[in-house]
Amino acid sequence: MTQTTNRFFDEIGRLMNDAAGAAQGMKKEVDALWRNQAEKILRDLDIVKREEFEAVKDMARLAREENEALKARIAVLEAKLGISPNGSDPGGTRADG
Repeated sequence: MTQTTNRFFDEIGRLMNDAAGAAQGMKKEVDALWRNQAEKILRDLDIVKREEFEAVKDMARLAREENEALKARIAVLEAKLGISPNGSDPGGTRADG
């Protein structure tokens, strides 16, 4: 009886071990399915990746900084030429007007 009982428990243990392995395999498959589906949805929504967003954000910041520097240079040149910032020439010395 003892040997039969031990064999029975060994078989139960083996079955439970196999069931746990199968459940873990199924979990991995379900996780992969969810991940693939989520990636497909994000691709279909045409959502920008973080790296791309950060690159464009840096480009915009650099463009703003360059724009401000150019504004300052134009203001200095206009001051040297005696031109008002709004484009009018108080002295009437503009060649195109």
